[in-house]
Amino acid sequence: MKNTFRPLVLAAALAAGISAPGWAMQPDNEPISPIPAAKVTNPAMVELGKKLWFDPRLSKSGFISCNSCHNLSMGGSDNLKTSIGHNWAEGPINSPTVLNSSMNVAQFWDGRAKDLKEQAGGPIANPMEMAFTHELAVDMLNSIPGYQAEFKRVFKKDKISISEVTDAIAAFEETLVTPNSRFDKWLKGDQKALTKNELEGYKLFRDSGCVACHNGVAVGGNSFQRMGLVEPYKTDNPAEGRAAVTGSDADRFNFKVPTLRNVELTYPYFHDGAADTLEEAVNTMGRIQLGKVFTPAENAKIVAFLKTLTGDQPKLEMPILPPSSDKTPRPEPFAKK
Repeated sequence: MKNTFRPLVLAAALAAGISAPGWAMQPDNEPISPIPAAKVTNPAMVELGKKLWFDPRLSKSGFISCNSCHNLSMGGSDNLKTSIGHNWAEGPINSPTVLNSSMNVAQFWDGRAKDLKEQAGGPIANPMEMAFTHELAVDMLNSIPGYQAEFKRVFKKDKISISEVTDAIAAFEETLVTPNSRFDKWLKGDQKALTKNELEGYKLFRDSGCVACHNGVAVGGNSFQRMGLVEPYKTDNPAEGRAAVTGSDADRFNFKVPTLRNVELTYPYFHDGAADTLEEAVNTMGRIQLGKVFTPAENAKIVAFLKTLTGDQPKLEMPILPPSSDKTPRPEPFAKK
């Protein structure tokens, strides 16, 4: 498990009052690292994965695609408290961004999928999301000559299986990284990349202890932490967090720490989508995780810093999906079941 214990080390360092030189404002000594650009090793697989990402025929209704809940024009999320699923079902949890998700220790808020490949198959078969089955999804793809030919070119196999489907989607997701944020430019030595106010916000963020959980390349995503360390978090959302996976009561309300990359784009915040604004999210996290009440001026500086974490968004040419054949099931978005 990568970096799981690092937050504890950082928290101990902060509690001990370490400042210089380890915590000085020097880009090469910071607990956050720049995002590297994506390296595409199999462009044909990535292109296939992109088509599958945008193809609503992978859902029972023929209306919902991966992009419906992880909209790449909206920071890789849908900006809803919880997502809309099959037959307008209200999702149980906030949709996390897909951007930089390859850097996560695991996928989903509770970490139930170990990697992007495993995650990619989940929504297709979830009755509240895309509501298909893996078997029906594969049958649909096998009914489309264009997909048959493309899968054969990429995987050198005559028949499509769900394993190849999730491999391709995961390959595409791995390219969805957002380098070159202004904060990354500062980390690389550009002293003019941030304003004085933004740097003061980062110092508050760092020295207050936020980096105990929000650290590393993705500024989060690399550990599971309890929501409400100092003060209980009150919510009507039934999600149990990591306990739903491990069965251990000790993991109740432990969630994967969300990435803060592109956080100005991925509102609302938290697993229940309860915080509509960054200002609200910063205040809540300060209080329940750190036992700290930020002044309005401090909050504004931290928010200013967080907005410097927005990087280059993926620039995509929309794919032309292969046409259905006569055997391909037709969309039924208004079906009652």
